[in-house]
Amino acid sequence: MGLPPINQEIQMYIVVIGWLFVILMMAITAGSITAGLLTFFFYGLAPCALLLWLVGTPQRRRNKLKARAAEGSEEH
Repeated sequence: MGLPPINQEIQMYIVVIGWLFVILMMAITAGSITAGLLTFFFYGLAPCALLLWLVGTPQRRRNKLKARAAEGSEEH
């Protein structure tokens, strides 16, 4: 008996958490606090935020269409 399959969205979050952990370790070993913060932001947070925003765009679009359809059906 194996584990149940993990949904793709959860897999993506696992990868993001792993990436942020690696970048956090890089930032901790940076030469100064400023370098560490910039490393964490530019190698970690910014790329992950962009990735999650781009990957989440289709779902946001579907949610918006569902909301408009529900709004349209309530009016009639």
